[in-house]
Amino acid sequence: MDAKDSNAAIVEPDIEDHGGGPADGPPAAPMSEAATQQPIGASVDDETQAFDRPTEPMEAGEDDDTRDFEQQTRQPDAGEDEDTRDFDEIPTVSEAAGAPAAGAPAAGAPAAGPPAAGTPAADPLADARLVMDRLRARMRAQVIGRDEVIDMVLVALLSDGHILLEDFPGSGKTTLAKTLGGSILDDRPDDYIADFRRIQFTPDLLPSDVTGVSVFDPVANRFHFRHGPIFAHIVLADEINRTSPKVQSAMLEAMAEKQVTVDNRTYALDELFFVIATQNPLDLAGTYPLPVAQLDRFLFKVRMVHIDRQSELEVLETHRQRRDVEREDLPRVTRTQVLDARRAIDANVAIGRQVKECLVDIAQAIRDDERVLQGSSTRSLVLMLPALQALAVLRGRDYVSAEDIQTLVPRVFSHRVDLAPGITELKPVRDEAMERSIEGLARSTMRRR
Repeated sequence: MDAKDSNAAIVEPDIEDHGGGPADGPPAAPMSEAATQQPIGASVDDETQAFDRPTEPMEAGEDDDTRDFEQQTRQPDAGEDEDTRDFDEIPTVSEAAGAPAAGAPAAGAPAAGPPAAGTPAADPLADARLVMDRLRARMRAQVIGRDEVIDMVLVALLSDGHILLEDFPGSGKTTLAKTLGGSILDDRPDDYIADFRRIQFTPDLLPSDVTGVSVFDPVANRFHFRHGPIFAHIVLADEINRTSPKVQSAMLEAMAEKQVTVDNRTYALDELFFVIATQNPLDLAGTYPLPVAQLDRFLFKVRMVHIDRQSELEVLETHRQRRDVEREDLPRVTRTQVLDARRAIDANVAIGRQVKECLVDIAQAIRDDERVLQGSSTRSLVLMLPALQALAVLRGRDYVSAEDIQTLVPRVFSHRVDLAPGITELKPVRDEAMERSIEGLARSTMRRR
């Protein structure tokens, strides 16, 4: 091969790499030795100039690389809001905690490979704890003096349950639910699921006002389903006992099956679907008491009381700040992160057999008590397992203890037990059953040690 052929062979791959033409095209013209020694960029042809201007409109026949580049430099669509454009910049929980971004090793880090012998494994519950801490911090910043209620709401959310609050008007339930909904970013902004919706239940409310309705389109000559307010991540069902049983039955299907049925068609709700329902325990005129079947769908029933003097004074002093200032120092979490936290808690928090035996013994003792007409259901025990796991993580543990049982049993059983005539207090019955069973759990734990 002479010098000219050698120079052509050297230049040919460089032209292919810059999109100068297909590999099977005509061979490049021989170049002189001076041309091969010319600095890069000193002389470019038309094809190289086209490559240097990738954002100009391309003619028919453009290659895949150019089309991919144009998609990456796409301008935001008309009507696309700021949250949607900026969502890709939201860090994951691991990145926010200081971990390097996916695919980018930290500076000075060794090459990826199997962990060295004796190296402790990563905590699978670290991200779940971070999600819970972020949600709790944002809710406590807006709702003052309700720390215990906030913890129960988070436990219900992360155990895929629902919560019923018995409260009075002006207790902060709307602020609590709205803050929770605003703390969870929707990482699927193109769907029909809203972040937060409030439904004010009244006697004249119809099921279609909650679930949605089919609307006829004369242009398309067909019906279109218009989604109701129940299609949201967080739903506040305000004064749920003021609506008719027909509407309550629609809520029952949504809470139990995460779906609604309209005109013989079933529509799925979001996986994160979570209901915070309220009812006023004092003003019962014109109300429809919730049936036992629907009460059993609520994981917790929490009675709210007035906050203490110091908390109430703090509410007044920080009212304007909490109303007008967005806490940018308190980051939000995404829908996917909450769902991942649910799965991590379910897979990595241990529940010993002795804990399950303790739950069954408590339920059996309450059912067998002569002061009780109807005890708690087996479903309540099943729903209680993930709640115990979530509470353990909230308290910094990866196992369920007797302390968790003592905390949740009153809130899980209170609305599921009917007392005999003449008996007005459930607490003595419950405490006696818990005392015997938890004492047995403690003895069992000591023997295993």
